[in-house]
Amino acid sequence: MKKFLSIVFLSLIITSNSMSYEEANYEVVKKNEVYEIRKYSDRLAIETDISNEGNSFRKLFNYISGNNTKNEEIKMTTPVTQMEKKGNMTMQFYLPSRFNKENIPSPSNPDVKILNIKGGYYAVIRYSGRASDKNFIKHKSILENELKKDNMIILSPPIKATYDGPFTLPMNRRNEAMFEINIKNKGEI
Repeated sequence: MKKFLSIVFLSLIITSNSMSYEEANYEVVKKNEVYEIRKYSDRLAIETDISNEGNSFRKLFNYISGNNTKNEEIKMTTPVTQMEKKGNMTMQFYLPSRFNKENIPSPSNPDVKILNIKGGYYAVIRYSGRASDKNFIKHKSILENELKKDNMIILSPPIKATYDGPFTLPMNRRNEAMFEINIKNKGEI
């Protein structure tokens, strides 16, 4: 039992030390007991459709591992996001802030696209546990209901954001459900 606890403790230390990834830049502009509103800056991302034909995460991971026109390895960032676009589910990795349109390597895989995500305001609810669809739908619904109560205008489909690897204990995981929202009058926030 003592050996098992030592292994668990060691893996927690390794996991917490290895998870210091660059995070998409934002500022919290309002917070209540259920959600917060963040203002995100423009950011570059890579994206691929989620399909049964291949591993979407693997396609994006291969790009940052050097499967690009410059054979350049790119550091992982957080979060990894998923959302519906034009009837298809997509997955995105944000790129480190050192990249811009001029210095970003092009993908070698035609299934991977580079996109510029315009900055804006996002309502976000944070939760722990597994990044399952069931857990996401539960928290997305809570957020959506709160936004409706607060007369917020939702501009995007729900976005699922995950921050931790699969070996992070569920109680230590950071997951988020988010919506882009319209801030009619910045004085409202």
